[in-house]
Amino acid sequence: MADSTPVFPPVAVPQVPRWQSLLRSFALAKDPVSVLDATMARYGDTVQLYIGGVQKSMLTQDPGLIQHILQKNHRNYAKSKFTQGFARYVGHGLLTNEGPDWLRQRRLIQPGFHRQRVAGLTGLMQEIVAETLAPLIAQATESGGEVTVQTHELMTQLTFRIIARSVFSTNFAAAELDRVAALITEIQAFYVRTIRQPYLTPWFRLSGRFRYHDALTTELRELLGGYIQQRRQANEAPTAPAPPDDLLQMLLDVRYEDTGLPMTTAQVLDEALILLIAGHETSANALTWLLYLVAQNPSEAVAIRTETAAVLAGRPPEQAAAPFTFEELPRLGRALYAVQEALRHYPPAWMVDRLSLADDDYQGLHIPKGTLFSLYIYGLHHDAKHWERPAEFCPLRFAPGQGPLVPAAYAPFGGGPRLCIGMQFALTEMQLVTLELLRQFEVQLVAGQLPVSTQPLITLRPKGDFELRLRQIDKNVCNPERRAAE
Repeated sequence: MADSTPVFPPVAVPQVPRWQSLLRSFALAKDPVSVLDATMARYGDTVQLYIGGVQKSMLTQDPGLIQHILQKNHRNYAKSKFTQGFARYVGHGLLTNEGPDWLRQRRLIQPGFHRQRVAGLTGLMQEIVAETLAPLIAQATESGGEVTVQTHELMTQLTFRIIARSVFSTNFAAAELDRVAALITEIQAFYVRTIRQPYLTPWFRLSGRFRYHDALTTELRELLGGYIQQRRQANEAPTAPAPPDDLLQMLLDVRYEDTGLPMTTAQVLDEALILLIAGHETSANALTWLLYLVAQNPSEAVAIRTETAAVLAGRPPEQAAAPFTFEELPRLGRALYAVQEALRHYPPAWMVDRLSLADDDYQGLHIPKGTLFSLYIYGLHHDAKHWERPAEFCPLRFAPGQGPLVPAAYAPFGGGPRLCIGMQFALTEMQLVTLELLRQFEVQLVAGQLPVSTQPLITLRPKGDFELRLRQIDKNVCNPERRAAE
């Protein structure tokens, strides 16, 4: 019987010379998205270049190749030294771990993010959203119906409170929250700089920058370790009450199937730190970009409110103002589509790295062992070959039956076995925040601000912050029963 495996002619990948990569390294460090977009526009979907003029890498936004690496032949591709190097600052949690140890941890922690666990956290999310919006509603009421906010700062505070309470069942003090956010930002910025400008490594060593950022990491771990130690002591107290049903307790309670042993203190800290960083960082960025896009496309906010009103119309009048339940979310798809479209425009994990562990081939492209790949998710999400009108904010492209022209062209949470463990948590959180904020306010960009540019660190942040004007809306818009009665 003849082999039906397709045979592809050899593919020659275009190359950016080392000297050219080196010359562009300063521009790459300053504005990587513009430089990479220009590179892809000139050379095509896959190109070989040198990161910082030093590290050879294969940059690609080819959806088939990305799917091959992340899913179809994922066993042959590991996270590279760039991601593993981040373990110096965040430990060996799910984000940075690799191989059998990663798989063991993933299987252990996965139940903590099953749909029913997320459903159980919905009430907590709603409670924190209400707590965060309450002072803004009060300020708006006292000042003519509107209030101005720093968008990224507000979303960072909100999402940090949600993940902190979900993990630790506690609110961090305001000063601690600000300090943790500052530590994460400073550590990320430095680590990304060591990748993009590796020729500065000797200077970083001589000037003590590595030691300085190691000290910041120690401060961050000690702060979180204190909360973990308090929980352990509370659990071990002779008259201890039932512990909170949060993600930290889940980490403390789980046992390995093969040994029956719990995670070590260091493992719990590593996983809690990753949950805390990834659990608020990505959602804060995505929600910030969502509000930026909705403010420029007010018709989308109107569509979300209209759908919200239809769902509320089916409730008893006394429940019309109650928080949304997890069971109602599938009927509130317009908010979810807006979240998904924001994740397309500004994917938090805008770049993913992988290293080939053995020789491989993909449709005529020979991939030698040790090839470093930079999977350009931002470019993938903006490629006109895969998306109609990619520059437009069009949430309905995620309605049932819609989507990219090529299914593999959408990967905001990665793909394959390493698909983000917190995807359902994040989508639920962002949908709830969007629904409640737009139920309370119209969002408008404050006039006179410059367009918001990107700051691609480990995640895709806005560069600086920007102001939104939140204008209170007529509550009757989302309360049809009351409106009819009046």
